[in-house]
Amino acid sequence: MSDYMVRALAFNDNVRAYAVNTTDTVQEAQGRHYTWPTASAALGRTMTAGVMMGAMLKGDNNLTVKVEGNGPLGPILVDSNAKGQVRGYVTNPQTHLDLNEQGKLDVRGAVGTEGSLTIVKDLGMRDNFTGQVPLVSGELGEDFTYYFASSEQVPSSVGVGVLVNPDNTILAAGGFIVQLMPGADDSTIDAIEKRLKSIPPISKMIQDGLSPEEVLTTVLGEGNVRFLDTMPVSFTCKCSKERFGTIIISLGTEEIQDMIDEDGQAEAQCHFCQETYRYDKQELEAFLAEAK
Repeated sequence: MSDYMVRALAFNDNVRAYAVNTTDTVQEAQGRHYTWPTASAALGRTMTAGVMMGAMLKGDNNLTVKVEGNGPLGPILVDSNAKGQVRGYVTNPQTHLDLNEQGKLDVRGAVGTEGSLTIVKDLGMRDNFTGQVPLVSGELGEDFTYYFASSEQVPSSVGVGVLVNPDNTILAAGGFIVQLMPGADDSTIDAIEKRLKSIPPISKMIQDGLSPEEVLTTVLGEGNVRFLDTMPVSFTCKCSKERFGTIIISLGTEEIQDMIDEDGQAEAQCHFCQETYRYDKQELEAFLAEAK
């Protein structure tokens, strides 16, 4: 089954909810970047949260998630949009630590507990919306939960998880976001808090074969959820040879001439998907003419 996300309302439309299976999407990132298990978990959790946040946007709007902690992993960067497309990379993909006290991948140790979580939304206006909060745990689910409460003033619960096979491939990945609308009363809040304490980890639910709809039913309770729609989710990169060509032209005549004189060719690699684009002397000369 391909990855997809479901959007829903719950508790008489006083709660907004999202759930997603991102197993194939995170596997695509793992394969492209050859991430080791702890790095895979951190990148996968960030991509999973990012793709659900992208679904909160409209039209051609998109957002960028940046996690900058003081751990060995280095910054994590994720782009997503309103169409279920997401891409991401981590600065040090071959990062793996010993399991933590709970016997799980030590994402907190890899990300670090000091640093920031930044969300930049391109909403098609002159200025982008930027929200930034300090990291509160490094586990990422709690950090996104804190971001919503602090930066957007929306009480939320974010669950994200990734399980990795012994051969480094992705066994299961997915997540959910539950958000309280202004009309939510105390009994609704109590009911959700009670359920959140008793549910299995999201990665276990995905591993057990639960669909996004079944995840939300588990999280919010049978009969409480009204499903709105579903959306396919995928690792999608918007890079292209033409796009990188435009960047080369923007470097200016001097830089392009140096490329021609020194190597007679150039190559560029996309950080997000690792695709490499090569330009021969003839193409560089055409760029030089355009730059002039």
